[in-house]
Amino acid sequence: MRVYNFAAGPSTLPLSVLETAQKELLDYAGTGMSIMEMSHRGKPFMAVNDEAQALLRELLGIPEEYAVLFVQGGATQQFAAVPLNLMQKGKADYLVTGNFASKAYEEAQKYGDVAIAASSKDKAYTYIPDMKTLKVRDGIDYLHMTHNNTIFGTRITELPEIDAPIVADMSSSILSEEIDVTKFGLIYAGAQKNIAPAGLTIVIVRRDLIGKAAPICPVMLDYAVQAKNDSLYNTPPCFPIYMAMLVFRHIKALGGVKAMQKINEEKAALLYDFIDNSSFYTNRVNPKDRSIMNVPFVSPSEELDAKFVSEAAKAGLVSLKGHRVTGGMRASIYNAMPIEGVRALIDFMKKFEMENK
Repeated sequence: MRVYNFAAGPSTLPLSVLETAQKELLDYAGTGMSIMEMSHRGKPFMAVNDEAQALLRELLGIPEEYAVLFVQGGATQQFAAVPLNLMQKGKADYLVTGNFASKAYEEAQKYGDVAIAASSKDKAYTYIPDMKTLKVRDGIDYLHMTHNNTIFGTRITELPEIDAPIVADMSSSILSEEIDVTKFGLIYAGAQKNIAPAGLTIVIVRRDLIGKAAPICPVMLDYAVQAKNDSLYNTPPCFPIYMAMLVFRHIKALGGVKAMQKINEEKAALLYDFIDNSSFYTNRVNPKDRSIMNVPFVSPSEELDAKFVSEAAKAGLVSLKGHRVTGGMRASIYNAMPIEGVRALIDFMKKFEMENK
């Protein structure tokens, strides 16, 4: 029996996508072999690579002046790749709104003059700073932000008006809501939350920003090299790219990102509404900054939190334990989490509250 998997990543995938992959696992497109066995330079896989890129461009409305790259190393590797490729003047500002935003800032300090434009650490990352009050310096190469904060459950809903390119880590929000790609110089995202199994990282970068990597930049992190070789400079993460293609097809069939956003907002509203009207559960995030992907919450005590996680798992609601930094619980309700899963979680929360008041 399949459970409802609320993991923050690797996360749940659409059942229909898994079934298609299962069906094609031994023989992809009549080749007589698995997608995992074939050459990445053979026509069958190159067609997969091309379709995945084309579908992503269609879903996000990515203009041709942006390169779409399928790379490896996770979003964490992009913490170094971004400054190595974009820091031409040696100066960048960072918006620090959570754990991964902080790690990106710390990594970038190795490569130039890096400053914090704003931080929400003063209130345990439970809010997003006002974009009008950011201390963005003149002459920076870029401003980096984390679009959705997986651990703390916040998201950025407005962008600052600045002259420098905006770089966004969208690992836990990509394809969950409509965005205007042209407002960003670069977007990157680990695929293991909303797109595919771990191993694939997507980079969407304005072409005029590439081709100027630092001399110390490793060839595998050079965006220009990856763009020139259509992400096939070396053996790419073939199976995750294939799975991404299937997920992109799935989202398109549902009606695209606009339809996906409507579903996600409905799921999040159901869960937040229940929490807000409960005297037992608490969400500590500033309401206007709440994520629609990751919903952290706590019960009246750490002991009850542990009991909740244990009993929820027995009820088929798994991976609800909060991050070690925050404790409590966290429901990650990414694109592939059906609304039935959220309703099942709410029903369990009601039952647990009644039994543990």
